[in-house]
Amino acid sequence: VQLVESGGGLVQAGGSLTLSCVVSGQTFSTYALNWFRQAPGKEREFVATISRNGIATNYADFVKGRFTISRDNGKNTAYLQMNNLKPEDTAVYYCQQWQTWGQGTQVTVSS
Repeated sequence: VQLVESGGGLVQAGGSLTLSCVVSGQTFSTYALNWFRQAPGKEREFVATISRNGIATNYADFVKGRFTISRDNGKNTAYLQMNNLKPEDTAVYYCQQWQTWGQGTQVTVSS
C-alpha cells in the first residue's frame, strides 16, 4: 500500500493550493481518507476527513470555510483544496488511509 501526496509549495497569504493524494495497493473506495498536518515543533493534527463514498466530510475548526476535501474513487485520488491560506497553515501535509500514511508534502505560506 502506498500513498503519495503532491501539490505543495510556496504561496503568499490569501493564495490557494490543491493537494493530491494518490493511493495504490489497496481498494481506495473501501476506506475513509484523512488529511493531517504537522508544523515545525508541533504535533501532527487532524485537518479533514472524507467518507468512503465521498458524501460525508468533516473539518478541523481552523480550516472550515477555507479548505475542501474531495475524492475521485475512479482515479484512486483524494484532494485537499486550500483557499485563503494563512501563514499559520505552513506545515507538512499528510494523507492517511486505514493504517498507512503518505510521505507528506510541504506547504509554506508567506506573509
